[in-house]
Amino acid sequence: MQTTEQAPTLFDSAYYQDPYSVYDWLRIHDPVHRFRFGVGDVPMVFLSRYDDVRALLSDQRFSNDGAAWGSEEFKRSGMIFGAGTLIGRILTVLDPPDHTRVRKLAMGAFTPRRVATWKEPVERIINETLERLEKSDEPDVMDFASRIPADVTGEILGFPLKRFADMLDAIERAFHADPANPDNESVVAAAFEEIVSYGRELITEKRRNPGDDLTSVFVQARDGEDRLSEDELVSLVAVMIMAGIDTTRNLIGSAVLALLDHPDQFRLLREHPELSSTAVEEFLRYDGAFCVGLFRLAKEDLEIRGVPVPAGTPVVAGLQSANNDPEEYIDPRRLDITRTGQRHLALGYGLHNCMGAALARLETGIAVPALLRRFPTMRLSVPRAEIRFEENWLLRSLPSLPVELRPADVTR
Repeated sequence: MQTTEQAPTLFDSAYYQDPYSVYDWLRIHDPVHRFRFGVGDVPMVFLSRYDDVRALLSDQRFSNDGAAWGSEEFKRSGMIFGAGTLIGRILTVLDPPDHTRVRKLAMGAFTPRRVATWKEPVERIINETLERLEKSDEPDVMDFASRIPADVTGEILGFPLKRFADMLDAIERAFHADPANPDNESVVAAAFEEIVSYGRELITEKRRNPGDDLTSVFVQARDGEDRLSEDELVSLVAVMIMAGIDTTRNLIGSAVLALLDHPDQFRLLREHPELSSTAVEEFLRYDGAFCVGLFRLAKEDLEIRGVPVPAGTPVVAGLQSANNDPEEYIDPRRLDITRTGQRHLALGYGLHNCMGAALARLETGIAVPALLRRFPTMRLSVPRAEIRFEENWLLRSLPSLPVELRPADVTR
């Protein structure tokens, strides 16, 4: 149902601070919204309704592989994820049958037994991080949110500490680059190459000294029966390095902000930590780590709700728009940690649902209640209006969330 009324702008400064009002308008007036992306002026389509987004994510007429299926305008724009590096061939962009084979091998590492063994290091790292946060002169939840997945990912993958800081710096440059920088494309490509290089180093180390870590398990899948190519192995380790850190960091940060915005839910979770599982699902639905999914490229000329989508057109899955669709969720902009019902799409759907979802849920489900339990009167230390999200088209990311851990009249 299109309208002559001017559509709000996607991916501008106002949108990044309040995407939900834009999504509300699009769902009603223009659910299959044609627009031109700011980088490269590429014509695209944005889907905002839950049913359309879910259908897109599992529609085999689309591919995440921009290098193979993208329009010439899209290829020239520099928007192809990891173009020219092995990151461009990570599991996230593969199509069947390669995707099916690689994902099956990768998921073999995420057994219930192995996931259960992660609880102890996650709890230990969270307690250590809480100690550091309490001693900080200027406590910031995003320091807490950043350190936990970084340390957990490093331990689970078996990453050598001497290279850890360099790896984190490369991830920061890859995913939080300034699109206005004329050298942005080369900066991002160089950061991706560094991540690939760290992955190769880690694989070499685990071939020499295998352990009970994910990298060693992936190496066995490559070397045991030669079922993964060397490039597939490297890209698999690289995607675990990247996704394991930024996704959970963003989720913990936005979850804490949502609780501060909803004091009744803050109190409820503090008093009933057994609600952590449903709380994590609600954090993901309410304001998840990703606003949108990676571009889906039409492999043929087709239509969505009668709107022509030529072959090669990038289609954007509005994940957080879908997760706040009032046709699917009652009062969607209200945080309710007891909410059940329709499955959210925050971690994808179909072939490309998040491989590390179990770990992200585990970390967030322990970290957020632990933070509330340790600092039950925590509050923002700056006016709410000063809390700003990064201007990042893919990630829903807070650079900073400064807090007072205790009332000002209590000595720390």
